Amino acid sequence: MLQQIEQLCKDTDGRYATDAELMFFQDYLKTARLRFTLYQKLQKLEPQIVQQVLQQLRDKDPTLLKIGDTELTAKWQRDTIRLLRYAATALLSDDPQIFKDCMLIWFQTIMKSFKAERSCEATYQIMQSVVKAALTPDEAALFCPLLEMSRASLGTTAQ
Repeated sequence: MLQQIEQLCKDTDGRYATDAELMFFQDYLKTARLRFTLYQKLQKLEPQIVQQVLQQLRDKDPTLLKIGDTELTAKWQRDTIRLLRYAATALLSDDPQIFKDCMLIWFQTIMKSFKAERSCEATYQIMQSVVKAALTPDEAALFCPLLEMSRASLGTTAQ
């Protein structure tokens, strides 16, 4: 949304925007209320989501959050919360491209340096199922693509 507004300002410098150029506002307004309430809902559900994902990760593979004898659960929690909050902001602003450019590409470098692709793959795959269970289908349809983008960028399938 923010990038679209910026582009609109550049494209319409010195003139009024056409109806076609303003369509993205109409599209955003159709989902704005849902986005606002979902953002608030995610804020309240964050501890539950993170705890459920952590439990399912441990059940799936107790070694996922370890490197050798070093336990990385605290780091995983900080990183997961950070990404969840950035994804919620991208949901609110309807700007997945900024989320990808400003968060995921940077975070991908860090996760690769820690060789954490396997845990990222599992985290954001599990998180999608946890979120789908906690949200309505319409809410999940808005938010899960951001989690899938996270999985694809940070997980083992990341290029």
